[in-house]
Amino acid sequence: MHRIITFGEIMLRLKSPANERFFQSPSLEATFGGGEANVAVSLSLFGETGVFITALPDNQLGEAAVRELRRYGVDVSAIKRAEGRLGIYFLESGADQRPSNVIYDREDSCVCRMKPGDFDWPAIFRDAQWFHMTGITPALSRSAANASMEAVQAARGAGLRVSIDLNYRRKLWNYGVEAPEVMRPLAALADVIVANEEDIQMCLGMDAEGVDVSRGELGPENYRHLALAVKKDFPDVSVVAITLRESRSADSNGWSAVLHGATGFHASRSYDIDDIVDRVGGGDSFSAGLIYGLLNFPGDERNALEFATAASALKHSIHGDFNLVVRSEVEKLLKGDGSGRVQR
Repeated sequence: MHRIITFGEIMLRLKSPANERFFQSPSLEATFGGGEANVAVSLSLFGETGVFITALPDNQLGEAAVRELRRYGVDVSAIKRAEGRLGIYFLESGADQRPSNVIYDREDSCVCRMKPGDFDWPAIFRDAQWFHMTGITPALSRSAANASMEAVQAARGAGLRVSIDLNYRRKLWNYGVEAPEVMRPLAALADVIVANEEDIQMCLGMDAEGVDVSRGELGPENYRHLALAVKKDFPDVSVVAITLRESRSADSNGWSAVLHGATGFHASRSYDIDDIVDRVGGGDSFSAGLIYGLLNFPGDERNALEFATAASALKHSIHGDFNLVVRSEVEKLLKGDGSGRVQR
């Protein structure tokens, strides 16, 4: 069992029922979610020790978020209670040619107020092997970006492997800096970068020449040069994993990924997902699967990639942010059992 630290924001998720428009009926479904919290839950369900670090308000909403994480086995012992509020995001699920829509309400949240010195990183990293964060947290505020840099530097200093899912969110970069100004110094300290083609362009300021997602068909060879370019720009990065989503409609996607690492370039099998239940958290489930694979299949980057892609394909069948699958279910899909037949 490995101890894996994740750092970011958990939010209250308010979703319109089924595929309804906002307030088409007078109700919203309340759950919790957020990039790094999603990763911690998934890793815990795989049997690892997933540790989630964040700042939450000292009220009933903050306690409810902690209970939800604890329910799935996440270590919440180092969560900080702080001034501020719980961030919220509103989700309207799309259908067919109507896309999903996310509205953020995160200003002045506890995580937006985080600053360097808020967490005892040497104590948190004791006996840990891995640190993971996303590009969402440093997008929230300048102080959150500074806290993110402190965490990454401390993780590197403690000898942990560091993964960063670039996770560009256009609606969040609003405090007067361009994303590359913040994300490139963070990426330079990472061992593993997870991204899609837009993340690489918008967070790292790199050209994705030859990659045209508007065509609806993505070939892995288009991404080989992109992964190599990232590794050339960031020589300390050992693994670059890029997810490939062919978005045919809100309900039908093709899903695959590529990885360039110590053993060369690998492309995963492709999954046709034609009845998407919930795609939110798909990238986080990929990150969790990749971390799990790289830790548990040492030297076998292809197997790690396949495990991550299969785990994230299964996430599309599950309501909510969290990927509520275990290792045996991922392995069953990897063996070719994707029929969906009733298990009796």
